[in-house]
Amino acid sequence: MPTWNAATRRDVLKLTTLGGVVFASSLLRSTAGCSSDKSAVMGAAGPKPGTPRGAQQEFFFLQLSDPHWGFTGPQVNPEPTLELPAAIAAVNAIANKPDFVIFTGDLTHTTDDVNVRKQRMTEFQSIVAGLNVPMVKFMAGEHDAAADGGVTFKQFFGDTYYSFDHKGVHFIALDNVSDPTSNLGMTQLDWLKSDLAPLDIEAPIVVFSHRPLWALRADWDWTTPDGQQAIDQLSAFHNVTVFFGHIHQELVYMTGHIAHHAARSLMFALPSPDSDASKPNPVPWDPEHPNANLGFRSIDAATNPGDYQVTEMPLPAPTPGDAGAQGGGEGGQGSADGQG
Repeated sequence: MPTWNAATRRDVLKLTTLGGVVFASSLLRSTAGCSSDKSAVMGAAGPKPGTPRGAQQEFFFLQLSDPHWGFTGPQVNPEPTLELPAAIAAVNAIANKPDFVIFTGDLTHTTDDVNVRKQRMTEFQSIVAGLNVPMVKFMAGEHDAAADGGVTFKQFFGDTYYSFDHKGVHFIALDNVSDPTSNLGMTQLDWLKSDLAPLDIEAPIVVFSHRPLWALRADWDWTTPDGQQAIDQLSAFHNVTVFFGHIHQELVYMTGHIAHHAARSLMFALPSPDSDASKPNPVPWDPEHPNANLGFRSIDAATNPGDYQVTEMPLPAPTPGDAGAQGGGEGGQGSADGQG
């Protein structure tokens, strides 16, 4: 099991015992450094009584993404059953617990065999049940939901899109993976409109998606074709931040005043969107630097609306003692397939 100092969360974030590097940034409402003008700030209704305007007290949560339980591929990750248990152990070693943990998609690796899909989800649930945190949220990735429109995912984890409020912050989880075209769809866009309608224009809003909401690399399926419609709705609000997965690397992109933050994977890295590759094949495993570019993140929600501190936490190198149940199952092993 990884050795973590459990004195305080701030001590853990230093990661000195892991030899890791932490990147922290404060997300403010400034539009400086915007790399896109695709969205415009639209008018919205004024403040409404009883709606959130800021975090009621400072808290933090963790984003874990793309564990791909059931993946196999020795050239990409020779120890694919160790990373998820290592991440669970790392989270449990934090003395000051996060308010919640959210997994932003691709909990399991794709398979056309529904029985193998169910087996992998069962194994994933069993491992994640060991998290010692107050609340755990789940989102689907295309590896979990595309093959059957999210039917199996819903059986195990519930709705594929939803919202909740926590200590004055409004959280929204979107589903851009169940539809085979990678769209959100009008039903979900109408739901989003209704969900946003009661909120104050200054309400702090955090959005989670699996794929990016804009066309990062459409030829790599790093896009949501109708995502701009969601961005347009969200742009009416002053304090919106988006966290997503799928591309297996850190990336920050601005649409107007909205910052979109991509997360690392717990299983394998993918190439930069600037690559000239025809498809995003996983980055080969580096035995000299196991778990290089893998990790998760901590997000601090301050009492100032829209002000967050994002801390990237490298995944500690696993040991055999971290191994969980063997993924895959008979009849359908996962493999690298060029997708996030």
